[in-house]
Amino acid sequence: MRLTKRRLATLAGGTMTLALTTLGVTASTTAAHADTQNFLVTLYGWPDNSPPGNAIAYPASDGYNTIHDAAGGTGTYSDPITYATDQAELPIGTIVYYPYLHRYFIMEDDCVECDEDWTGSGPDGGPGLYHIDLWVGGQGAQSDSDVINCEDNLTQNSAQVIVNPPSDEPVDTTPLFDSSSDTCYNPSSFSG
Repeated sequence: MRLTKRRLATLAGGTMTLALTTLGVTASTTAAHADTQNFLVTLYGWPDNSPPGNAIAYPASDGYNTIHDAAGGTGTYSDPITYATDQAELPIGTIVYYPYLHRYFIMEDDCVECDEDWTGSGPDGGPGLYHIDLWVGGQGAQSDSDVINCEDNLTQNSAQVIVNPPSDEPVDTTPLFDSSSDTCYNPSSFSG
């Protein structure tokens, strides 16, 4: 067998892979790919977070693969809004794009109903029911019921969500709930 540059490079690469595998080191050649799933999409905010406020289960300051230390975000790819779910359903730090609301979200919080829907027979179904709970905000709202009504109005029983989306989807950064006017976002108002 004649050792050409190509064969030598292939042999060297194979030897390196074998050596790393022997040492217990593996390299992944697959990148995360976009995957569209139907989810139950609910929303939560300041008044019905547990406890009320913007605390999250997986803050970046505690070393989690997240961005925020409290629920928030603008909805862009670089600053996605917090969402909650079971970490076995979508790992902490997973970014999704929700076409209905024209924005990106990042998994930074836990949701008891989502946990139950994913692992057993939860209040909405399961096991294996895809369910995410999106942060709507609501701090300083004139009425907690306005925030909760907004959450209910934006809830979708079976909606397409893109997991590991590309970074160039159309985005609307209008607040989902505007506390200064106690108004809820209207998805049809976005022209893209």
